[in-house]
Amino acid sequence: MIRNIIFDFGGVILNINYDLAMQSFFSLGVESDLSFYSQSNQVSLFDELEKGLITPSEFRERIKHLSSLDLTDDQIDTAWNSMILDLPPERIILLEKTKKNYRTFMLSNSNSIHYNFYIKALEEKYGYQSFSELMEKVYFSHQVKMKKPDREIFELVMKENKLNSEETLFIDDTIQHIEAAKRYGLRTHFLTNKEIVTDLFDQNGILKTCIIKNAV
Repeated sequence: MIRNIIFDFGGVILNINYDLAMQSFFSLGVESDLSFYSQSNQVSLFDELEKGLITPSEFRERIKHLSSLDLTDDQIDTAWNSMILDLPPERIILLEKTKKNYRTFMLSNSNSIHYNFYIKALEEKYGYQSFSELMEKVYFSHQVKMKKPDREIFELVMKENKLNSEETLFIDDTIQHIEAAKRYGLRTHFLTNKEIVTDLFDQNGILKTCIIKNAV
C-alpha cells in the first residue's frame, strides 16, 4: 500500500524547458561551455547555485566574470528564468486532492532565483504563499544544501518524516533521480515525456491501481 508520495517539482508539477535558458544565455552572447545546462548535465556554477553554496548575487557576478560581458542582473535573471513555463491549474488541484489521501511531500532541485519567480506566480494565480500549504513538507535543494541524486537528501526526507520506504512512492521525470531513489528502497514512477502527473491519479486524487502495481 502506498501511504506517502514524494513529488518532484520541475517537469512534474511545473512545466519547464531547459533549452530555453541555454538559448537565452546564447542570445546574450554567453559561450556554450558556460551556459550548458540541461536535465541531465550542468556545469558546476549551476550546481553550486542549486545546492545553495553560492548566493544569487555571487551567481550573477560569476556569470558576468566568466562571460566577460557587461550584463545586468535583470538580463541574467530573465535568461535563467526563461526555462520556467507554467503551473497548470489541474496540477494544483491534484496536489489539493492528494493531500487528503496521502502524506505528500515535494523534493526538488531548485535555486533561489527560480524559487522566487515561481512562488510569486503561485501566489498571484492560485493564492498560495508556499507549496507547504499544498502538502506536508517541501524540500528545495538550495534550502537544505543538498540535491538529488545524492543519497543524503533522500535520507533527510525519509528519516525526518519517519517514512517507510516500501509505503512511499517517488515521482520524478529524471532517470538519475529515479535510480537513486530505487537504491534507497523507495518505490518509484518515472514520468516520461508522454505522461503528465495527473494521468497517474483518478478524479479523487487517488493513485490508479495500475500505477501502484507497477511502482518498483
